[in-house]
Amino acid sequence: MLNTILTETVSSGITLPQLILCTLTSLGIGIVLAFLHTYKNTSSKNFVMTLAILPAVVQAVIMLVNGNLGTGVAVMGAFGLVRFRSAPGNAREIGSVFLAMAIGLATGMGYLGIAVLLLLIIGAAILILTEIPFGSQSFSQKELKVTIPENLDYAGIFDDLFEKYTKSAELMKVRTTNMGSLYELCYRIELKKEEEEKAMLDDIRCRNGNLTIVCGRIAENREEL
Repeated sequence: MLNTILTETVSSGITLPQLILCTLTSLGIGIVLAFLHTYKNTSSKNFVMTLAILPAVVQAVIMLVNGNLGTGVAVMGAFGLVRFRSAPGNAREIGSVFLAMAIGLATGMGYLGIAVLLLLIIGAAILILTEIPFGSQSFSQKELKVTIPENLDYAGIFDDLFEKYTKSAELMKVRTTNMGSLYELCYRIELKKEEEEKAMLDDIRCRNGNLTIVCGRIAENREEL
């Protein structure tokens, strides 16, 4: 099952049935991989389409350079340049590209069983990790932005309110706005009770002179590799 189907020597070449079988397997696995990548994830159509055909492309290249070590090293160097000449992608996109390349390498060498096994194991891991809250931010954490006048000392001004309404509160950054006449304080907080959010905002409004207050879920960063 895990042996290569390319039993002929390099000099005898690859037969047409072998080429068709490897290519169809690569395309089938690539399409499944593209569906896995889009599961609870958003990507452009161009990227998803490219991801679907990438195993077949890598497989074709590996078949063409089979037995030539120098050419193979040069081709892998060219693949490495693709990363640096393309737009930065997030971590999940880069992982999917590397998985597609690994599958293409396996099918290009005739190890179709290994390629399918890789897809099943890693695909199952992707589905499980997507469903569970592994590595995700807590939904109870919020970002709170409070605008205060420049003559108001912001050090500890809301500590008693945070102690009353939150489990934790941390001042992340301070910046000036409106030509330096106002300060914007950015906190990361975790509320004790979600229903007390309005009461907390009302109490803060009494302290900051009814200036702008923004409270919402923390935006997830787009991790680039």
